[in-house]
Amino acid sequence: MPGPTWMLMWILGTLLEVFVVVGIYRSGMVRRYFFLSFYTLLSVAVSIGRFRVLFHYGGVTSAEYRYFYFYSDALLTIALYFAVISLFFQVFEQMRMERYLRFAAVLLLAGTAWFSYAIVSQSSGRILTHFAFELSQNLYFVGLALTYVLWGAIVKLRETRTQLIQVVLSLGIYFSAYAATYALSNLAPGIYPYTRFLFPLIGGILPVTWAYAFWRLPVNARIVPARLLEAAQ
Repeated sequence: MPGPTWMLMWILGTLLEVFVVVGIYRSGMVRRYFFLSFYTLLSVAVSIGRFRVLFHYGGVTSAEYRYFYFYSDALLTIALYFAVISLFFQVFEQMRMERYLRFAAVLLLAGTAWFSYAIVSQSSGRILTHFAFELSQNLYFVGLALTYVLWGAIVKLRETRTQLIQVVLSLGIYFSAYAATYALSNLAPGIYPYTRFLFPLIGGILPVTWAYAFWRLPVNARIVPARLLEAAQ
């Protein structure tokens, strides 16, 4: 069973996610940030589900918990992928590119899923579990690349909406941290027992920064373009 520190971080993270959803609703930005709200609500539901499975089946080493964890993680990653895509719609909303962005998003997701399946198709046994893990890992790297592309577009188009910039920056930090941890674990599998303690800390990046964005930053707040360029350097 996880230790008390781990459980405390888990509970605080879940409460912060609820706080984020309330903040989005409170600011009247549910429609604009629908996919972010959906991802956060799904994350809350998954956290509750993991708690239930964890205590019902006797800990993180149980097969039931591992299955639930990998499948739910893949579902969360797909939801976060679409949340990132929805931010592209906001940045490029003046260019009328929604149709092309939707097509590119579906094509990229399908390509990532096919690539993930191709990697695990030669494995023997538990192919679905391996596929869920591989898809999640690959989507983290795709999300990282998309977030940096999105940040480049924000700088290029001189986007100044502070809430939007805060959300994108937090995604960049989150994906970078996860990608680095995954890469480190793959390069040196022996250190996984140590790096796994980083995941709860990394998982707290989004709820903390998003809670700040939707509770502390005014809806109409704008950042000075010069400061945005300084942040990009």
